Amino acid sequence: MTATDRIEINPRIMLGKPVIRGTRIPVELILRKLSEGATEADLLDAYPRLTSEDVRAAIAYAADVLAHEETILLEPSTAA
Repeated sequence: MTATDRIEINPRIMLGKPVIRGTRIPVELILRKLSEGATEADLLDAYPRLTSEDVRAAIAYAADVLAHEETILLEPSTAA
């Protein structure tokens, strides 16, 4: 199973933010909690519908999004 099997983007759910499929748990929330020091066990305890595979899928999804991100460098404006 891939990250996209577990991640859903639907405009009618959480305004189209990526969520764990079948829930209203945003990928962003999982990543933010992990960055704040929460453990996977903390997340599983706080969100009973969440699984270990869901947490890994959220991390993989974020990595995939960043891998395909484009950076466009703009020259500073010289107009005064």
